[in-house]
Amino acid sequence: MGDLWPRHENQNLPGFIVMYDTLGRGLPKGYAQNWGAGFLPGIYQGTALKAQGAPIDNLDRSPHMNEQQQRRQLDLLRRLNGRHQQERGDAELSARIESFELAYRMQLAAPEALEINGETEATRRLYGLDDRRCAHFGRQCLLARRLVERGVRFIQIYSGGEENERSWDGHTNIAANHRQFCRRDRYAHCRSVNGPEAARPARLDAGGLGRRVRPAAAGAANAQRQPVRPRPQSARLHHLDGRRRRPGGVHHGETDEVGHRAAWTACRSTTCTPPMLHLLGMDHRRLTYRFNGRNYRLTDVYGNVIRPILV
Repeated sequence: MGDLWPRHENQNLPGFIVMYDTLGRGLPKGYAQNWGAGFLPGIYQGTALKAQGAPIDNLDRSPHMNEQQQRRQLDLLRRLNGRHQQERGDAELSARIESFELAYRMQLAAPEALEINGETEATRRLYGLDDRRCAHFGRQCLLARRLVERGVRFIQIYSGGEENERSWDGHTNIAANHRQFCRRDRYAHCRSVNGPEAARPARLDAGGLGRRVRPAAAGAANAQRQPVRPRPQSARLHHLDGRRRRPGGVHHGETDEVGHRAAWTACRSTTCTPPMLHLLGMDHRRLTYRFNGRNYRLTDVYGNVIRPILV
């Protein structure tokens, strides 16, 4: 198989696509803020695919309108919004104008990118689509690979919902949380992601994408739990002084013998972002955006690239 990495970013698909839980467990904690643009213009926010039904609402052209009519309609909207923006200086209108144009271009590109029926039977088995326990997450991983092949630069996948017992944020009983079953389909947490997660790097390598794609997994499990409970009936809380950073199997730093304090190579929780930006070819100290009168950077005034964890 040849090198499938696209040379240019796809202009007919969003640059940032999000897929959340498909088993009825709801959106992740924080809801759409997880893929929002923050203080950046709205055009930089993620596009979330729906968990059930059509992945993207209102993508099909109205049956009462042909392509030329739709193009004229969008041109009119663009002129009206552009005039309104000049008169009132509404910065969010730029994002709205671009979203209309992107939706128009997606009408042809998105259905083909999101259609997995053409994948071989071997690929479908590799991603666990033949196993009901992990087919839901496997389908998302397979879609992510297809989107990367077509020039989408960032894809975010969520497993689990908002409530602690429906997500990976186990407090009361971590083992039971990770082995729990979804109320509707009775699929175990760990089993649901194990097969697809193992398959994804293999498929990336097979398609020539492994050299350029940087998968990253994160969640509540990255924050260790306190070794003791504050009160007899309470749950173990997040550990502010002991956090796990094990990209690619690298173990950096350690806690004391009871897991209470950082013993050496203590790092701030903000230090996970600089290495990720570094792997994307960006210097986090120079990546700034002018907002409220000063230049902000994603890591604010914190963070360093931890060289030992780069593999």
